[in-house]
Amino acid sequence: MEQQLKIKKVLNNNVIIAAHPSYEEVVLIGKGIGFNKSMGEEVSFDKADKTFLLSNEQEKEQYVNLLPHIDEALIDFMNDILHHIEARMGQELNQHIHVALTDHIAFAINRAKKEMQFTNPFLFEIESLYPKEYQVATEVVTMIYDQLGIHFPEGETGFIALHIHSAVTDKTLREINRHNQLITRLVGIVEDTMDIEIDKKSVDYHRLVQHLHRAIDRVYQGESAGDEIRLAEMLKQEYPVCYNLAWKLIKVMQKQLNKPVDESEAIYLTIHLQRLTHKS
Repeated sequence: MEQQLKIKKVLNNNVIIAAHPSYEEVVLIGKGIGFNKSMGEEVSFDKADKTFLLSNEQEKEQYVNLLPHIDEALIDFMNDILHHIEARMGQELNQHIHVALTDHIAFAINRAKKEMQFTNPFLFEIESLYPKEYQVATEVVTMIYDQLGIHFPEGETGFIALHIHSAVTDKTLREINRHNQLITRLVGIVEDTMDIEIDKKSVDYHRLVQHLHRAIDRVYQGESAGDEIRLAEMLKQEYPVCYNLAWKLIKVMQKQLNKPVDESEAIYLTIHLQRLTHKS
């Protein structure tokens, strides 16, 4: 038996907000689902191609305010994009991506039409940290070009990848960006201290960034990277420059994250730095 829901608000021909017995309100998206409908009427739950919750009042308000400025065809297309992301990532996405990614892509299309150029300073870090999300974001950019004929600059791929990562990890974009900024700062310290320019496409750079990312996660989870006192002593003797630089990075992380960083991180950072710089 089809579940009938009562319409609370018609946002446009393809999007409505309906009362739900378990979740208070749900957003239903489907071609023509809101056409000639009005508040109080019933609509079949099965008619929706996509449903999602907007339990956050601020996000709901943002979505309601956003829709009048977006072409209805884009709303329908966003449905295809989100289905694609969900299928490729192999998991359900946090509901907030409906608002955040729709908002981002709508404005990115406007930027592209006006040929507004911008750079994404964390592009290499994003590609290195989130390869799967970056690949899926590349596919989304291709879908947009195939469907709308609009070419996005490479920086947009990075931002879309961040939205995807946010939706699969339940981390906020603000939190993710803060960590990316810290990693970029740490890499800058390495370059300045060692007086080198790191090849951002090298395997060793990728390993260093991945390690810094995992180190930040370990700090938040209170985990240790291991207890290797003898190895630490050996590295300190063999590679004093890299070892001291590792501790410099750890102190920056501690100050930025406002949390203690386990001493064993120095060992693994020293190994990465030595491999990266090829200096003893």
